[in-house]
Amino acid sequence: MKSYSYIAQDARHKNVKGVINAENEQEFMQKIKEKGLLVKDYSESASGDGKSLYKFNTKELAFCCRQLSAMLTSGLTLVKAIDILTKEQENEKARAIWQDVYENVQKGESFSSTLEMHSGSFPDFLISMVGAGESSGSLDIIMQRMSDHYAKENKLKNTVRGAMVYPMILLGLCIVIVLFLFIKIMPAFIAMYDDPSKMPFLTKVMQAISDFLIHRWYILVAIIVGIVFAVRYALKVPDLRLKFDRLLIKGPGFGPLITKIYTGRFGRTLSNLYSSGIPMVECLEKASRILGNSYVDQKFEGVIDEVKQGESLSAAITRTEIFEPMFCSVIYVGEEAGALDTILEKTADYYEEESDSAVQRLVSMVEPVLIIFMGVIIAMVVIGIYPALYGSFESLENE
Repeated sequence: MKSYSYIAQDARHKNVKGVINAENEQEFMQKIKEKGLLVKDYSESASGDGKSLYKFNTKELAFCCRQLSAMLTSGLTLVKAIDILTKEQENEKARAIWQDVYENVQKGESFSSTLEMHSGSFPDFLISMVGAGESSGSLDIIMQRMSDHYAKENKLKNTVRGAMVYPMILLGLCIVIVLFLFIKIMPAFIAMYDDPSKMPFLTKVMQAISDFLIHRWYILVAIIVGIVFAVRYALKVPDLRLKFDRLLIKGPGFGPLITKIYTGRFGRTLSNLYSSGIPMVECLEKASRILGNSYVDQKFEGVIDEVKQGESLSAAITRTEIFEPMFCSVIYVGEEAGALDTILEKTADYYEEESDSAVQRLVSMVEPVLIIFMGVIIAMVVIGIYPALYGSFESLENE
């Protein structure tokens, strides 16, 4: 990851400075374009200054936003609130970033433009919301919304991690058992055959696998490492990434469950943005981008164009065939009632609860697959060694 410091011109022809983290120059220029900036000058470094390379996680963002909201609501000035927040940071890199934010705000820079200078550390969504809060004079309310938003994001991530603990343990157990069977058990039973040529076909296959794992294990390791790097590289190719992201939401079984998760995140984000007074077109751009799915981004390019031409949001989103019909109907009701932000917020609550259930169902789909896989392998090994075991019993009886 490289750090790019830039000087650019925004839509109001005002010069702005900032730092963006990107893999390469092409990605940097794409992020600049998404921000609607015209680059005048930029410089690249492999490591940056060490401050903007630190990326706040959802738990830290929820804490910082909650603290700022509480202090601003109690009457403290923004400068004083940031000063106190800076001293509360336990991580040195995080403290350095907030110290830089404090110094810039103290000099008269806006809070949002200062966060923009550390766009690699703070998400674009937060920066946009802070800008809207400053414009409307409701920064304390915005910070509370952001605290709730990131707290729920963190809860969802913890739910996913917690739900994956058992399947990961089960997967590890499967691997250990299979390796033990092929490396330790199989050679002992294969040695019982006086004439290896008389072994059943399945036993010969098991023997070949066992020999491979014992003597050529490094080839298997090289293949696994190669596959991992190949997949990571393939997902960086736009066309392949687009197909993969489409499969995520259109795939059988897991597709509808992932769509529920996307719906909850999209509804919550759109509600927060729209209720803050941000124009609908910008709301759609940022709300779709937060999902991190290139297929959704592509579909929403059409949605944004249609909304610009006067099409209703509900009709435009329905044509994407991404979200459930119920969600599209709710948006229609919100547009007709003039309470889109309120209805979206309530709908987001519903879909976030559904997301928790969706995660559990996704995990429940993985568990039986792993158990069946382990059962099949063990059954194959037993079938492979049974003739040798049966033969050894016959030898003992004859003696």
